[in-house]
Amino acid sequence: MQELSVRARIISELVQIFNNTKYLERKIENEDYGESEMDKPFRYPENYSSEIIDMGDFRMEKLCRTDIESEWAVLHFHGGGYLAPFSNHYRTMAGLYSEVADGAMVLSVDYRVAPEFTYPAAVDDAYRAYKWLQEQGISPERIILGGDSAGGGLAMALCHRLKKLGEALPAGIVGMSPWTDQTTSGSSYTANREIDPVFGGTKGEIVFNNPYAGDTDPRNPEISPLFGDFSGFPPMLIQVGTEEILLSDSQAVAEKAHAAGVKVRLSVYEGMFHVFQLSALLMPESKKAWFEVKRFMNEIIGRSSDDGSYEESSDE
Repeated sequence: MQELSVRARIISELVQIFNNTKYLERKIENEDYGESEMDKPFRYPENYSSEIIDMGDFRMEKLCRTDIESEWAVLHFHGGGYLAPFSNHYRTMAGLYSEVADGAMVLSVDYRVAPEFTYPAAVDDAYRAYKWLQEQGISPERIILGGDSAGGGLAMALCHRLKKLGEALPAGIVGMSPWTDQTTSGSSYTANREIDPVFGGTKGEIVFNNPYAGDTDPRNPEISPLFGDFSGFPPMLIQVGTEEILLSDSQAVAEKAHAAGVKVRLSVYEGMFHVFQLSALLMPESKKAWFEVKRFMNEIIGRSSDDGSYEESSDE
């Protein structure tokens, strides 16, 4: 049992307070999940350049280092329960992905969301983004998928679609608290509902009554990747906190993928809340998580990691 840092305790309490305000509760009841912030200004460091790419139905942001030439790309899918669009704090995450991948280009996808756009809108957009990268000359073996929450599930859903179509899969997947089971059948949906600072109490309705599946069976692997066949999947790094209702989603996927012969590292962070990695460098736990992503990226890209090898294991 690791002891939480003081900053982690404070941030976790603040997250819980924010997610239990009447203001947020009213927004959820009114299905007010905000508008995309891709048009809003954001100041990247001077050694980065960004470009908005209009795909017609959706948009993407291409983030590149100006001082490093990399042949690699991170295809980045934001979270938000398939309900919330792209927001500016995911630009910070995109920058971190580029940093830990030694200057790789990061393509963030502002995919269509429910309730206006139900399945298969999000996975259709993810697939088009993946094909766009290939049209730019970036081969699948040089693409790493990264996503948190719904975005982590979307990364795995995209791989299920690619398998179904007989197309090449990417080089790796980073899933941060991925949502992989929209049937909410895992034990943590009940066991952690009261302690989850993000989805605890009434806020859990975003998960339990989510409209994204529409009229489609939520066991469809492109909606709930857990129910798909993981054979042939690329290496995966899955990170999750013990305080999440989505804990069992990560555990079940890791177990199933491992049984299918996939290289999987499941890292369970004691006391951590949903997508704590958004705290970036504000607390030791999120720093450790991003350092772990860096090691995974370096191994996928072909460089030596700090301990000399990719470790296929489960940390608790």
